[in-house]
Amino acid sequence: MRLQRTIKKEVTFHGIGLHTGKYATVKLKPASRDTGIVFYRVDKGAIIRANITSVVDTAFATTIGFVNGSDVVKVKTVEHLLAAAAGLGIDNLIVEVDGPEIPILDGSSTKLAGIILEAGIAKQGKKMPFIKISKPVVYEDAHSRIVALPYDGMRISYYINFGHRMLGQQELTVDIDEKTFVQEIAPARTFGFLSDVEKLRANGLAKGGSLDNAVIVGDDGILNAAGLRFEDEFVRHKVLDSIGDLSLIGFPIHGHIMLEKAGHTANINFLKKLITSIDSYSLISSEVDHLPHHVLNYS
Repeated sequence: MRLQRTIKKEVTFHGIGLHTGKYATVKLKPASRDTGIVFYRVDKGAIIRANITSVVDTAFATTIGFVNGSDVVKVKTVEHLLAAAAGLGIDNLIVEVDGPEIPILDGSSTKLAGIILEAGIAKQGKKMPFIKISKPVVYEDAHSRIVALPYDGMRISYYINFGHRMLGQQELTVDIDEKTFVQEIAPARTFGFLSDVEKLRANGLAKGGSLDNAVIVGDDGILNAAGLRFEDEFVRHKVLDSIGDLSLIGFPIHGHIMLEKAGHTANINFLKKLITSIDSYSLISSEVDHLPHHVLNYS
């Protein structure tokens, strides 16, 4: 078990939201041990904890929030920031945001990881519990399949097949640590199909999307002038998204997670399956044997 970690100093970034098109400023602040990652909507005076109980939407992004009377307070597209925090081993963090969505920046987690590294990483005087997979856990739906197997560390295997000649089938297996995350996963950008853009915008999504913050795939090729950062950038971004989504369980996972055609909805449903499969994991901690009640009580 390693020590818990936070950042050493406050850092700020700003930009436009991919789906809402709204501009927001984000401040990342150090947090005391056992805080977890907490979002604070400063314009609403509302605190939202980054865990599975807070997920309110998984359509084309992961959104956390809660109902406050007649208002739904939420923060959209949290997965890239959560991935950067998880990939760099940041356990405790305050995220202050003055709008409904985390800025998309360049569509990857590279700038977010850089911002965290600029803040510096501080070790804290308490061990960080982790979930150790001891028996296989399988989640399946009509489109996706996710399997967790025992493994010493965190390994992700991802397979996608979009049936498009530019993407085809892509698969990747990577052991996740700080180095592999920063070099191999963080730079991979979100992507979408030109044919879907009008439909997304008609449904109130992708209002802030552009060639500056997403890879756009047309019928005849990639529309971005600079092309791809990796030949298999698409599956690498899906790994990035999964790291962010899986972090919503609240603890690092030690296991081999195998994902096939999975998106945000499948990722969250897999976590719900995992946390109720109490004979298939152990929470390695000197204080508790299984996940706390607030995590198990996701429904």
